[in-house]
Amino acid sequence: MTDRKFGPDVESGKEELGASVVQYESSGSPISDAEKALRWKQDKRIVPLSAGIYFLCYLDRSNIGNAKIMNSSTGNDLMTETGMSNFEYTIALMIFLVAYGLFEVPSNILLKKLRPSRWIAFLMFSWGALTIGLGGVHSYASVTVVRFLLGVFEAGLFPGLVYYLTFWYKAEERSIRVAFILASATLAGAFGGAIAYGIGHMNGAGGLSAWRWLFIIEGVPSCISAFFVWFLLPDYPESARWLTTQERDLAVDRLRLEGSKGHHKAMTRAEAVQTLTDWRLWGHYVVYFGISTPFSSLSLFTPSITAGLGYHDLQAQLMTVPPYAVAYVVQILTSWSADHFNARGLHSAALATVGAVGFLASAALPAEAYGPRYGCLIVAASGAFACIPPLLGWLSSNIFSTASVGLAIALNIGLGGAPGQIVGVWIYRADEAKAGYPTGHWTNAALLLMVAAGCLLLRVYYARRNRRMLTESGAGAGAEVRLFKY
Repeated sequence: MTDRKFGPDVESGKEELGASVVQYESSGSPISDAEKALRWKQDKRIVPLSAGIYFLCYLDRSNIGNAKIMNSSTGNDLMTETGMSNFEYTIALMIFLVAYGLFEVPSNILLKKLRPSRWIAFLMFSWGALTIGLGGVHSYASVTVVRFLLGVFEAGLFPGLVYYLTFWYKAEERSIRVAFILASATLAGAFGGAIAYGIGHMNGAGGLSAWRWLFIIEGVPSCISAFFVWFLLPDYPESARWLTTQERDLAVDRLRLEGSKGHHKAMTRAEAVQTLTDWRLWGHYVVYFGISTPFSSLSLFTPSITAGLGYHDLQAQLMTVPPYAVAYVVQILTSWSADHFNARGLHSAALATVGAVGFLASAALPAEAYGPRYGCLIVAASGAFACIPPLLGWLSSNIFSTASVGLAIALNIGLGGAPGQIVGVWIYRADEAKAGYPTGHWTNAALLLMVAAGCLLLRVYYARRNRRMLTESGAGAGAEVRLFKY
């Protein structure tokens, strides 16, 4: 049997495997009690810690949106005190994403070389210190430089965490866990608005404006938590001392075919070329570009959008909480369902369509229809955020070598996500606030419809590839085939 029977990058080289055809796209096979107990033990150690790390990361990257409008009625906001124009503010947002896109691939390579706990702790301390530094900026230039450096160190976290999960979980177990991590971003958005509302009342305390306190207070937990991550985040199953010998053996064995391996060496040039020229992966990158624009624009401009819905100053920040809170619940439920029914493509397509409808309705409604448009914002945010975890789980489950998984995830977020997020920085124009930001809503709606179409096309493509591989392997004639996930 040839490597092609396993898709494009099989870890095992040319080894012969077994004597029967096994269709790995099915997630309905029962697992033993021992495996359930092991998975729960891993979950308790890995998922809350990973979600907490990303919560702090997202809080530190998106708080600039709250700083922009905080106490603007008294002239104590970020924009006034640094003398920034709306155009310069947008450039400061974009420069973060430029760095974010450039440093994701090298960061994932370093994560494997230096161990996840060490590398993630280093990143965490660095971005926390830079966030605190934002509390001391006084000019457009200083904001831009610090935001660029913030992008350098935050770039590796999310693709790193998605890659990290492939060392611990099977393909059909990843979407829901990615969802808990990514959903912490929506939780951070909800808490971020509430925190900003509270800190907004500290204006003038200690001689500092409230927006400066916002950066300082939200940066400190990241710096402190980095020390705990260094010691508490487990690296690989093979080296996990908190597992018994039997549990370590089971953890390694259950990922024999569809997980990354801690003992495998870093990427070779041949693996890099193979991953870069696997054109089906570029379909995933295009789809991820489409979802990244709504993700970015909502992350950065939800306070401005709610301010354009008749809410003002600190009240506008408080009203950012419900869209994120609802999106959190929808994300978790969608990702559970996607894993349970092994239908990640269809779930992402459905939720992207829901998000598109929310943006379309918001764009079509009269600018003064504040109540209905606020409801549409909740629907749009829920759909846009909820379709991301299944997309990431789908991509990682259809790559079959340790090195290639790390590179493909980083490329997905670097080549697809970062450019998409840069577009998201520009589409909510300040001069359209009174008109209800139609350009932003129409753009997000169009891109989400593209995401839905792309997911359906990829699903059809994988179904055809699976049928061809089964035919070529001679089903029932002594071959074992790892099929693509839907």
